[in-house]
Amino acid sequence: MPRSSRPRKSTYRVLAALALLTLTAGAVTACGGNDNGDASDHASSASSASSASTGAGRSDAAKLHMITNDGHRLAFYVIKGSERTIVLDSGGGEDASQWKHIAPELHADTGATVITYDRAGLGKSDVVPGPWKVKSAVSDLRSGLEQLGVTRNVTLVAHSQAGEIANNLAQDNPKMLSGAVLVDANLPGFFTDQEIPRLVAGTQPEVDAAKKNPDEPANRQLISTAEGFASAHKVFHTVVWPDSVPARVLVSEKTPFEGSPVDAQRWRDAAAAFAKAAPNRTLVTVKGSSHEIPTDRPALVVKEVEGMVSAEQ
Repeated sequence: MPRSSRPRKSTYRVLAALALLTLTAGAVTACGGNDNGDASDHASSASSASSASTGAGRSDAAKLHMITNDGHRLAFYVIKGSERTIVLDSGGGEDASQWKHIAPELHADTGATVITYDRAGLGKSDVVPGPWKVKSAVSDLRSGLEQLGVTRNVTLVAHSQAGEIANNLAQDNPKMLSGAVLVDANLPGFFTDQEIPRLVAGTQPEVDAAKKNPDEPANRQLISTAEGFASAHKVFHTVVWPDSVPARVLVSEKTPFEGSPVDAQRWRDAAAAFAKAAPNRTLVTVKGSSHEIPTDRPALVVKEVEGMVSAEQ
């Protein structure tokens, strides 16, 4: 998730505590499966013509497709390969460049089509005013994939906030997914009636400060996430991952709540519960890693995604 420069770290930590926009060493996730212990590194109908992506850090082979959904445009980047598709969904506040090293490696190793994209308000995608809504984010991803001709055989890789999109997409469109790799990704079990008020109360001062400069992108992201957070996450808590979709879950050893044993334990408990819910889920604890697993341990992410793709064949 981290970008090359990291200003406003305090803001990023607040976003992490909100468990949605996780931009540095902290963000919410829960995960599942049989614990593997330490995991060491080991045809678009788009609204405009596709062109070679010039975005920083993206593979030269990636093509930019501007997709229109619900009145706003979204940037999708496609490295064309086989009908099998790997979709990489970035953590909160991150655009597609989070996967700049991982995407081309996955394409080279698997031959699959690899897709990244900028969520609304990030990268080349249009800003959508108002609170962040997971249903809208799911609609953006699903519509973008459908317009690109992708409706099945998707291996979805979701980091941090993207876990909420992944859970809702899997629940509503299980036949689209052949498997998922959840990288320190938000999961429903963490967002209990006990935990949600702690997250809201702990971040309110920073949200109030952000409202003094609402046009600054990081502040805009924080404000949109905070709006309706409690009610939205009560709903998210009820989302159920379908048994038909296998999942590998990477969990950082350093939880987003290193300074709060209560929250850290609730995080681990939620992960364990998700892991035990179905036999086709695997939990991998990434020792020594911060929440930023894609940056801290990119080789491990590649290994686990390729393992999921191989298992699906």
